[in-house]
Amino acid sequence: MISINQVLWKFAAFFCFVTPLSASEHWFEQFKSEVTDLELHEFLYEMPKGGDLHLHLSGSGFPEWWYELAVASEKLGYVYYTKVQLNNCRLPNWDSFSARPYHLMYQTVVAHTWEKLSECERGEFLPLLELSNKQKKAFVSALKLDQPHEGREEFFGAHWQRLGDMTANPYLIAELLARNIIAFAAEGLVYLEPQINTFGYRAPNGSAISSQDAAALFSRRVQQKDVIATGVTVRFQQSILRFLPDAEDQLRNAYEVVSKNDLYVAVNMVGREDNDKGHPLRFLPTIRDLRRSYSGVRLSIHGGEVDEPNFHVRDTILLGAERIGHGLNLITDPETMRLMRYGPYLVEINLISNLLLEYVSDYDAHPFPEYLRTGIPVALSTDDRGMWDSTMTDEFFVAVKEFNLTWEEIKRLSRNSLKYAFVDEKKKVDLINGYERRIDAFERQVRDDSETRWSARNKAPRRGFVCSRYLVCD
Repeated sequence: MISINQVLWKFAAFFCFVTPLSASEHWFEQFKSEVTDLELHEFLYEMPKGGDLHLHLSGSGFPEWWYELAVASEKLGYVYYTKVQLNNCRLPNWDSFSARPYHLMYQTVVAHTWEKLSECERGEFLPLLELSNKQKKAFVSALKLDQPHEGREEFFGAHWQRLGDMTANPYLIAELLARNIIAFAAEGLVYLEPQINTFGYRAPNGSAISSQDAAALFSRRVQQKDVIATGVTVRFQQSILRFLPDAEDQLRNAYEVVSKNDLYVAVNMVGREDNDKGHPLRFLPTIRDLRRSYSGVRLSIHGGEVDEPNFHVRDTILLGAERIGHGLNLITDPETMRLMRYGPYLVEINLISNLLLEYVSDYDAHPFPEYLRTGIPVALSTDDRGMWDSTMTDEFFVAVKEFNLTWEEIKRLSRNSLKYAFVDEKKKVDLINGYERRIDAFERQVRDDSETRWSARNKAPRRGFVCSRYLVCD
């Protein structure tokens, strides 16, 4: 039997989504009609935001950061080489589909790996410090989706492979984490939940670094002064690659990591969903078994990141996921859409990622406004922003430009990113209350400062994605 409180709650929720703009919101509608793209982008950069719940740390490093941090790692014994030419050392049997395909330019290896190559192959590489300006520019470009022909296959089949041995350096990853926190803080975010794994790290000589040591390193880094000074709260997710043969073992290890490390709060299943070997229900027996031994392990799982109908989102919920990464094809499953309107679930929306990876042909085909305006909880996130050459500000900019968001919708997105964060209730209340104070102060400032042209402030970094598609750059 439905209680009167439930009825009133549903009525209030409905009213929230259908009520016309209040008088207090008209200032933003007028603002949007008067400002340039550049001014809107600057405004959104300075606007307080909530958190980013969906970011792969290794994909969130801008290419120039990778170069700088790899070079800086030499003092720790990590010397890197990157492939700048092909000498046809492996003809006719190129390993085009291996984890490190022979033909891939600008794939980067550590000295320990380079020394094991044949003399012919060693001649194809240069130390990072010896790259010419032209080669350095090509190295940076190779880690971004910045060419018209690049898309999903380039991303999955080349970008991660080019990063190569750099991703196995935990000290580099720790500094990449710190740079991300500082950069996100400058955009007005107060919470981050990056996917940062603890396995697979190596010392300069190739010896393994334990999961426990890696987790301790990351925890220490976020406790240093430069990170603490940002005021950003950070929690980590441990991810697994769902379509691998040993994915079940990875899942068990991930649960153990989360249970033993205070800053690790959730497990995430990642990887291409068009590879059916990683379908969600494959993991149902394993997860049910794990729940016999572990409590408090949250799940945020990639679901619906495909351009064909299936029931992956529904199956992901069955696994126990509280947050759905992407959720694009949820729009093709009306029953699950209805469930998510009234259930404790959030869809992590990645507008720029979905376009560049060709899961939508253009923003007219994106289901985001349908979810937002029918009451399905959603929040914006950046996914692999370093490879998109974008920021969280850019995600909000795209959302406002393409879907004409109201001021209340913008605030709802930020609130949701905190409301659905995997933190304890006290911390969640503190984060939400802090956001409300900051956004109220910002709104008052904007109204009092209406004569100031936002373009003159020139604080916002303007990166490749928005520069190539909107009028925000010279």
